[in-house]
Amino acid sequence: MTHPPMHIDELVEHWTILDDERDLVAGKRGATRLAFAILLKLYTQYGRFPRGRSELPDQVVEHVAKQVQVPASELGFYEWSGSTIEYHRNQIRTHLGFRTCTTADATKVTGWLAENVAHAERRPERVREEVLKHLREEKIEPPTPGRISRIVASALHNAEVAWSLRISSRLNSETTHRICGLVDFDKERDAVDEEAGDGDQSPADEDEDEDDDNDFALLAFIKSAPGNVSLESMMTEIRKLTAVRSIELPPGLFADVPPKVLAAWRTRAAVEAPSHMRTHPRELTVLLLAALIHEREREITDTLVELLIATVHRIKARADSKVTKELINAFKRVNGKENILFKVADAALGHPDD
Repeated sequence: MTHPPMHIDELVEHWTILDDERDLVAGKRGATRLAFAILLKLYTQYGRFPRGRSELPDQVVEHVAKQVQVPASELGFYEWSGSTIEYHRNQIRTHLGFRTCTTADATKVTGWLAENVAHAERRPERVREEVLKHLREEKIEPPTPGRISRIVASALHNAEVAWSLRISSRLNSETTHRICGLVDFDKERDAVDEEAGDGDQSPADEDEDEDDDNDFALLAFIKSAPGNVSLESMMTEIRKLTAVRSIELPPGLFADVPPKVLAAWRTRAAVEAPSHMRTHPRELTVLLLAALIHEREREITDTLVELLIATVHRIKARADSKVTKELINAFKRVNGKENILFKVADAALGHPDD
């Protein structure tokens, strides 16, 4: 592994053995002495142990080797697995007051992460940074990368479930029914129950199928992008805005939701097909679609304003063009227009202020 060059100030700040650390190092010899000193300094800085020699920059090894008076090449004789390194790790944890991450710790950290980080941050890499920082503050040694990933995924899931229950509880049954109707959520489950019957379809069922198509068309219509600048496009966006408002989301539904979280839900709902949306728990489906509807109302309103401004500019440009053509045509019909122009120019030069 190639490591970037390290400045001498960084080496001195993070890799210099302090007085209280020398007593731990003093009783060891050779490769063990060098390796222990490096393990101690790395754990002090990052709250974890290296996975092997490849993680250690040569500059660091040489800097520490000079302090413990052991050749840097001796590190190659150190065993990175087995009872010796485990004993050294326990010594370092005890000295620094750290402990390994237990199942109870992982459960507690997951709950903290869901409540304090994942509710406002949906990017796994950022949540991962926060959990590592929190573990260090709690003096808990981070578990394996795989286990960290599972903690992050669980926290993100728990936070999303909490949000979906909270948002769904703010909606009345009529609004919830209209939202679910956009992807045929409730009827999909009714269809599963009907499969146990004879499968015959009544005229009423056929009418329901037609309504389903209308619901899917409405969702696609709400998602659709605006057309070119024209009166027709403006009327289409007005109909779209009316359709969005017909869902009747209550004011302040997402008032306490961070904007980037709301945007992530909106993006997710925009790309998921209705069939995939129906595989989610009902509350999550409602959450995602409500976020889409809420954001689309704002976006469509902005689009309408832009279309109106562009249309006004286009009308003005056409009007200016029409007036200009009429003046040119009138000018062409005037006899002796060159002499008139000369007189106008002479008057303008002679009396510029008039």
